[in-house]
Order: sequence, then structure tokens, then C-alpha cells
Amino acid sequence: MTGTAATVVFDLDGTLVDTSADLIAAANACFAARGLEVALDPVADALTAFHGGRAMLALGYARADRAGAAALVEQDYLRLLAHYADHICVHSRLYAGASGAVAALRTAGYRTAICTNKPEALAVSLLDALGVSSLFDALIGADTLPTRKPDPAPYLAAVERAGGTVAHSVMIGDTETDRVTARAVGVPCILVGFGPEGAAISRLAPEAMLESYADLPGCVGRFLPRHG
Repeated sequence: MTGTAATVVFDLDGTLVDTSADLIAAANACFAARGLEVALDPVADALTAFHGGRAMLALGYARADRAGAAALVEQDYLRLLAHYADHICVHSRLYAGASGAVAALRTAGYRTAICTNKPEALAVSLLDALGVSSLFDALIGADTLPTRKPDPAPYLAAVERAGGTVAHSVMIGDTETDRVTARAVGVPCILVGFGPEGAAISRLAPEAMLESYADLPGCVGRFLPRHG
């Protein structure tokens, strides 16, 4: 492949992997450590889970009506990350067909990369636990660079490290952050209809919606030429 190889850049949580239950379990461990009965629900609160650890902690402490909630969130954030690192793949699962679809893209000659707002070490651990690290040419996490999505720098780095060019790339994601990132970079955005927000994410008017990973190669092919 050459430097002009088409590159498909994926978000991780909520796009490739349903991590909500493990994320919420980490937050609930923090609440339990403080003797609180409040608990987030892995289904009802899944969307909050994909907004990050601080968002989950803030929601829980708001429900518990705890004074000084902002300070508690900061105190417990590292505890949440530590718990999550130790239990990173208890319930997390790849979305149906995800690994096969990514493999099919690679067979067709595409480069593949991950650009996530999950800390890099945690993202690597998750991919290793799921056995799919070899499916990606590059990974940029929340702390790989000084900035994170929707700043364009992480996306640009993901494409460059994968050996591609931004002009021949596309973003696959599940949130407004991914949509804004793609717009900032000037590339097409494909949003999944099976992530935490479901089909309602179409409100962001992406260039395409992906309803199943079985449709991924054809969907990507609409924007990037087939290689190989």
C-alpha cells in the first residue's frame, strides 16, 4: 500500500465496542465506597457512560443529592479509572459483526485506525482483551497528544500513523464529538445507528448512517475508492 491508501478511522466506545456496563460498574464502585445506595443503570444510563467518567460520577452524586458534588467527582475520578482498568472487559463486547467488517476492509486494502477519547493505555488494554489489536494500524487516545477530539489533531495523527492521507479518509463514530471532529477535519462522517443514542443520532446529519456492520464495506465504499 502507498501513502495514499484510503483510511477508515473508528471511534472506540459506543462505535466498535459496547463498554457501557463496565464503565458504569466503575462509577458504581465509587459510590459504594462512599456508602451510597445510588447506582447508575447500564442500560438507562448508557449514554452518560459514553460521555466519560466525570459525567457518570456527576450524575450519581446529583441523584444522591450530595453537597460538594464537584469536589467528590474530582476526588473519585482516579479511583474510577483504577477500578475500570482492573475490570476493563468483564461485560464489554464488540458490536455484532464489527471485527469481521474491519477485517474485510483491511483485506480490501484499506488502512484502519482508532481515534478515541479513552485514555490510550485503557484503549490498548481493551483491544488486547478483545483480541482485536492486530486489526488496527494506529491508535490515538485521549492523552496521546495534548488535545483530544473534537480538536482535529488526534484524527490527523491517527491517519498519519496508519500510513494514509486525510484527503482519503472517513470517520466512523457514534456521538456529536465524532461528527464535529469530522467536520473540523473536512472528511465524511458515518455514524452508527446502534450506539448509545440509537437511530436518533441521525439528527446530526452525518454523510451516512450505519445500521449494521454487515453494511460497513459498502458504506465506506461510497466515500473512498476500493483498494487492493
